[in-house]
Amino acid sequence: MTTESSGSRGQSSRAREHVAATARRLAAEGLLIGTAGNVSARVDDGRIAVTGTGVVLADCRAEDVTVVGATGEHVDGRLAPTSELGLHLGIYSGTQAGAVVHTHAPFSTAVSCVTGMDALPVLHYQQLLLGGEIRVAPYATFGTPELADLVVDGLRDRQAVLMANHGSVTVGSSLDKALDNALLLEWLAALHVRASGVGTPRPLTEAQQHDAVVQAITLEYGTTKESPQ
Repeated sequence: MTTESSGSRGQSSRAREHVAATARRLAAEGLLIGTAGNVSARVDDGRIAVTGTGVVLADCRAEDVTVVGATGEHVDGRLAPTSELGLHLGIYSGTQAGAVVHTHAPFSTAVSCVTGMDALPVLHYQQLLLGGEIRVAPYATFGTPELADLVVDGLRDRQAVLMANHGSVTVGSSLDKALDNALLLEWLAALHVRASGVGTPRPLTEAQQHDAVVQAITLEYGTTKESPQ
């Protein structure tokens, strides 16, 4: 176990509060049920605040969040970290993510269980915010280095990945962004499931996706702007 300076303790305390609040929000949105799922954030000094093992995430509080070092050594917190700590550490080591959200969200998990589904196709231009089609990482047992490696590979140039017969992972530069990405991924998965129930989904072509990106840049899509006078 390592010790923290007063400055590091302040950073860790804020991160633990934010991780707990994010877990509660995800549970309220129906993306986390019981103890299934986990949330983490990278602290400024490189340490990681991550939900503890066995925590009912709808009731998660700061004291239920553990702080570990970049290689997993315990720094602070009464609980052992989630059994998926290796997954989080692998993502931080292999990407530039500032936060990680792992859920067993209903529609995302359903899509990950479909035979022959190697990726969630782009049916709606909002999916481009996640990088394009969302890969389905091959199945591996939870809590294993193999799963972490497969997820990191699936996250190449993406903000989200599905894990076969398991669930989803989203990342972001911040907890708020990783949370937004998790909500968006679940909406997109639900869209695919519902469209499939009506008929054969019609993905956007590469040209249509390109045009959507150009238009978003041109219009500064999603950016608050003052009304012209």
